[in-house]
Amino acid sequence: MKNGFLSLQKTTSRLTPSLQLLDAQLIRNLNGRHLSTRLSKHDAVSHRASGTRAVKIYHSLCRSESLPKPRQATVRTLYDPSDPSQKLDANALILYFPAPRTATGEDVLEFHVHGGNAVVKAVLAAISRTCLPKIRYAEPGEFTRRAFYNNRLDLTEVEALGDTLSAETEQQRQLAVRGFSNALGERYENWRQQLLYARGELEALIDFSEDQQFDDTPDILLASVVKQVEKFKVLLQKSIKNAFRGELLRKGIRVALVGAPNVGKSSLLNRIVRREAAIVSEEAGTTRDVVEVGVDIGGFYCVFGDLAGLRTSSDTSLPVGKIELEGMRRARERALEADIVVVMLCIEDKSEQVHIPSEVEEVLQKLDKERQDVIYVINKTDLLPPFIDHENTVQRLKQSLARDNLPSSQQPFFMVSCIDQQGLTDTHRTSHGIQNFMAGLVQVFQSKTSAILPNDVDSSGLFASNETWADSIGASERHRVLLQQCLSHLENFLAGCLQIRGGSSGELETAHTDVVVAAENLRNAAVCLAKITGKGEGGDVEEVLGVVFEKSAV
Repeated sequence: MKNGFLSLQKTTSRLTPSLQLLDAQLIRNLNGRHLSTRLSKHDAVSHRASGTRAVKIYHSLCRSESLPKPRQATVRTLYDPSDPSQKLDANALILYFPAPRTATGEDVLEFHVHGGNAVVKAVLAAISRTCLPKIRYAEPGEFTRRAFYNNRLDLTEVEALGDTLSAETEQQRQLAVRGFSNALGERYENWRQQLLYARGELEALIDFSEDQQFDDTPDILLASVVKQVEKFKVLLQKSIKNAFRGELLRKGIRVALVGAPNVGKSSLLNRIVRREAAIVSEEAGTTRDVVEVGVDIGGFYCVFGDLAGLRTSSDTSLPVGKIELEGMRRARERALEADIVVVMLCIEDKSEQVHIPSEVEEVLQKLDKERQDVIYVINKTDLLPPFIDHENTVQRLKQSLARDNLPSSQQPFFMVSCIDQQGLTDTHRTSHGIQNFMAGLVQVFQSKTSAILPNDVDSSGLFASNETWADSIGASERHRVLLQQCLSHLENFLAGCLQIRGGSSGELETAHTDVVVAAENLRNAAVCLAKITGKGEGGDVEEVLGVVFEKSAV
């Protein structure tokens, strides 16, 4: 309970939107329009009260009935406190959770009543007539906020709760579950403690070096701290990379379909999403703008971008207009932003020849080879006779790509046909199936979003096991930004220590000042980790609380 207020929350068993009161007066002025959630007659509605006055509400509505045993569902009759003869609900289900082992860390009382609008309104109105002071509806995210303030959740778990509520695909659900394990919060806190210990060694070196109370020389102590920080730096770098991978699961994997006009990009998109998302025509250049479609493939949320076909502006057979030029500019831009680039090629007649336009080659040359994956799709293979060995076609294409120094050796290749599968023979159907491409796409998704594990794993506390390390993909964008700041402070520390260790004995005063700066860098790095979990010295944690809790909205 904060500021002496008891908070109420209303939810339904069918996850209809919860009703939130904004202030203490609104509960006394409820009317029908605040309850227009169109509940089914078979719904059960839960009113949840958190705070020291939760028990008093129970005694006001249940008259002389004794308080239910903790965590045991009990049937009670609810009465109007202003008219004890008036029953509100003859079979309400009551659950009582005494503090501190509750969701919020406070006394929590739940009233599960029948879901008819009349019953719900009657119970809410009765609560307002209990005449208990400081009873109001919870603000957005307030129940979660109280759980944080009462140490029931840290900020990483709060964000995982928000991810759980917003998850739409299986992979997003699994990502949220990883966050709820609290492995991330424990690891960040462990790392913070390690940095504080290292900082303590440096500050002791500053304060007591003249007393010579150390078993080791100052140089040995400093070298030990530097060695710890160097290991820690590697872990941070991999954590940041894994955070980027987690963001792909959370926000969606961006896939760009790149190719010349009329190679089948729009047809492939329509086959993937199983609807007419893009216009398909034999006329080249139908797509002039980026057509984006979000879809769940194998539990991964991805956003496909069907881009304008890339061709030379000097093509005299079909002049390129201003609109098409702008479409191609956007296509190049979108391809460079994508996480996965699907290069669409096609069979030319029955010659088995596959041509890569120079405009497509230019895009491939500019891709970020570390961040972006490339998939080659050869379309219109229905033009080939069934007895043709498709592997030879793929090998010739790989050789051509290698000669031009384009990504080829480790990239997947797929032979597809985007025409109606009913028009193909059995042989064509098995070798040109879109399903083969879809399965390969899921494999690329899995590879791209799997956690990068550290090379060294031990039980010292600084390193985590492989199993728990995989949870690092659950880090949010906020975590990643703070981890990058932490890494920057550690890099400053290491750069400063090199100067200290390289100084001469005549520069003792300057070296002493540098040690002070080095210790401050470690302190700043520890503060960054504290801001992630909301513990320790995180001075501006309050600034992020509102955003984090509003996202959870529970």
